[in-house]
Parts: sequence; C-alpha cells; structure tokens
Amino acid sequence: MALAINNPFNDIALSNYSTSTNNSDDHRHLAGNWNYSSPIVDWETFSGTHNDFLDVFDSTICIENPPFLTEDRDEEDEFKGLRLYHLLIAAADAVFGDHKSCDLAHVILVRLNELVSPSHGTNLERLTAYYAQAFQDLLDSAPVSNKTHHHNHHIHHRDDHTPTDFLAAFQLLQEMSPYVKFGHFTANQAILEAVAEDRRVHIVDYDIMEGIQWASLMQAFVSSPSAPHLRITAISRGANGRRSIGTVQETGRRLVAFAASIGQPFSFHQCKLDSDESFRPSGLKLVKGEALVVNCMLHLPHFSYRSPESIASFLSGAKSLSPRIVTLVEEEIGHGPTIDGDYKVQFLDSLERYSAIYDSLEAVIPMKNRARALVERVFLGPRISATLRRIGQRRWSTAAMEENCLWGEKLEKMGLKTVKISFANHCQARLLLGLFNDGYRVEELGNNKLVLGWKSKRLLSVSIWGSSTSSSSSSSLSDSE
Repeated sequence: MALAINNPFNDIALSNYSTSTNNSDDHRHLAGNWNYSSPIVDWETFSGTHNDFLDVFDSTICIENPPFLTEDRDEEDEFKGLRLYHLLIAAADAVFGDHKSCDLAHVILVRLNELVSPSHGTNLERLTAYYAQAFQDLLDSAPVSNKTHHHNHHIHHRDDHTPTDFLAAFQLLQEMSPYVKFGHFTANQAILEAVAEDRRVHIVDYDIMEGIQWASLMQAFVSSPSAPHLRITAISRGANGRRSIGTVQETGRRLVAFAASIGQPFSFHQCKLDSDESFRPSGLKLVKGEALVVNCMLHLPHFSYRSPESIASFLSGAKSLSPRIVTLVEEEIGHGPTIDGDYKVQFLDSLERYSAIYDSLEAVIPMKNRARALVERVFLGPRISATLRRIGQRRWSTAAMEENCLWGEKLEKMGLKTVKISFANHCQARLLLGLFNDGYRVEELGNNKLVLGWKSKRLLSVSIWGSSTSSSSSSSLSDSE
C-alpha cells in the first residue's frame, strides 16, 4: 500500500478569491482533489528502541573504482561507463582546473554528445548527457571571448518545460520515490509536536512551490483537539523570478480552497524578497499570540535557483524573529577535502549522488518510461546545472570555499539550538520508506537530523532547529490581523 495522492492539481474554480477561510461546507466537495495522506499513526501501538534501526555508512569516493560502476553491469556497459566517467573527469578539469581550457572542454563535450543521449541508454549514459549540457551551460555563460558556440541540441534547456510539465513531473516524483514526502512529513511532524498547545500558528515558507506539503498538516490540525488557526506566508521572488507573484497566488488559491473543504481555519499571505533577493523580516505581518514556524526546503524537487546570499539572508532574518521552530531540508553534500577549492572531490560527490538518484528511480520506473524521462528533464537536468554552477563558484571564490558547509551547520553558527527528532518522527520516516524500494535507508545524525539515503549514499536531510528565546510573540507583533 502506498501513500495515495489524488491529483492535487485539478482545477479549482474560485470566482471570488479570499485569503482567509473559516469552517464551511461550501468547499467540502473539493476534499478529494487534494488528498495528501499523512502517515501519522497511533504510536502507542509501537514499542522498541532506536537500536533496531538500520545504520547507513558514510560513502567514500574511489576514483579508480567509481561505486556507480561496480554494480550489476555487463562487460561492455562497464567499459563504456568507465570511458564516460573519465571523459566527465576530463571535462571537469578543463572547466574548473588550474589550466582550464574552453577549447579542450568543447572537444570533450563534442565527444560526449556523440556517445550519449538524455532519452535512452543506461542510467550513466543519460546522466552523462545532462552533465554534458550543464558543462555547456557554464561555457555559454563565460565571457564572450571564452565562449564556445556549439550546443547540444538533444537536451532541453532549463526553461523549456511548461507549467503542465512541471506539475506532472512533481506528482510523478512524489509517487515514484520518497524524496518529496520524506522532507514534508518529517518537517510536518516536527511542527505538529512544537505547536501542539498553540491556538494560532504562522508558517513562513521559503519555497512553497505548489503548497502540497501543507495539505497533510492541515488534515492533522483539523483532527487535533486544539484545531489551531493556520496562517502561511509564502516568500515570493517577484514577477521576474521562477516563482512569480501570480504563481504563488495560484498556490494560495489552492490552499484556501483545500482548507475550506476540510474545515481548517486558514489564511494566506505573501512576502516579496527585495530586488537583490534579500529578505527583510519587517516585511512579514506578525500577529501577537501566534507560534512562528520557519520552513525552508532546499532539496529536490525544490530548485537552488536562489543565490546562497538569498538563502543566507532569509535564514539570518528568520533567526532574528526568534521562531518557535525552523525546519530545514537540504541535499546532503559531501564535505571531503575541500582545501584550496578541491573541485574534483565536489564534482565526484555530485556525480555519485545523482547516480544514486538515477538508480533509485530505475528501481521503480524503467529508463524507457516517458514519465521517468519527464522527471529527469524537469528536475534532474536543472539541478545538475545548478550543482556545477555552485562548484564553479566555490572553485574561484575564497568566500564561497570558506562557507562550504551544509545550511544546517550555518544555522548552528547563527546561534540556533538543535531540536531533538522524536521517536515518533523516526518511526514515521521508517514506515514511509517501507512503502518504497528497500534500497532506501533512514539514518539519524546528531539528535536533530534525519537523513534519507539510497543504499550507502546519503541524499537529503531534514534538520530541526529552535531559538533559545523563541516564544509565541515578538516585540514587533501587532495585536490582530
């Protein structure tokens, strides 16, 4: 049995859009359109300790024997895989190395494009095709004098997919893997536990996307004895960004309609980033008596389209508001020896991570499936491009090298305290992964982080944070909405 999600993107006809709802029967017929089931269960029926949980071991990078080439492959595939692997390393050297050469990079990319295609072949061949396009994007964004003008016409560029493609790929990804639900459910469970006694809850969401995370939280709120009023403020990039004001408004309409359909008191607001994508806490509308929650999703399928400076600005500003809890979901990026901008270690870690993602998808949907190809084109291709851009920034920026750590570590440096992951939350994560392929693993790091892995590779993590001065109010709060 899987967590069933009826299509949450069915059109919702709202002739008069309001940003607040109360219990109403008018929208109850919409409930079936957004049934994002929560795995929250009666934990009294469970017993035992953490000792029986499977451990996930740290993966290591071995250049001579790449781990993604040592699995079940015939001799011909393994030979071609090694060839592609070394060509990718050569491309990374040509683009990021001390003696980088755009001309050499172009020659390598031409050869790679002769060998691979994003639409057919083995996992590594498809993955290599997207890496080749990501390298080409980097070359195209270089100064004009250094550009190559040859392009790989096989691969769609980042903005070539339609909103319909995006919605379809998002729903497919959440059905074929736990990547979406693992982050959403773990964060939601932590929020439920943190605000269990509150009557009003305000969530500030950095990348709300389609808002599907909050459907299960609303369902849990409605069934709880306190049934608090929920307010969500979506951080909006602005009219010229990927998440435009109009798109966020559509998400708000869906959330308002869904809340009304199940009788959840709810209101929705937006807070626009400044033109430089920095966050001003004063732009939030805060209300006395609300428990403030900050939610930040930075993992697949959420894009790292915002700059590190924008993310840092948001987290720093959010911290200044003394939130009750901060939920952070991010990619588990390997540290490795990053002294002197060791781009090769970072590149190999990314290659291993995305190989693991491809293999995990292959366990559910065959390579030739069109749905799988859509997910790769809409989510994985752009994510790989963003990863290579980040490696390039770290390679040539001393400041970026010094900040080469996970965002959770930066929250700790900001002074936020860790909030312990509950036993119930850990059990929930294990139950969720039990609905998917047994190659997925969950690991607890420290006392405030759960990590999702595929076999031996850590992929993404959920960490929970709080402020030592957090409360349900702030000195800058207004008395009412």
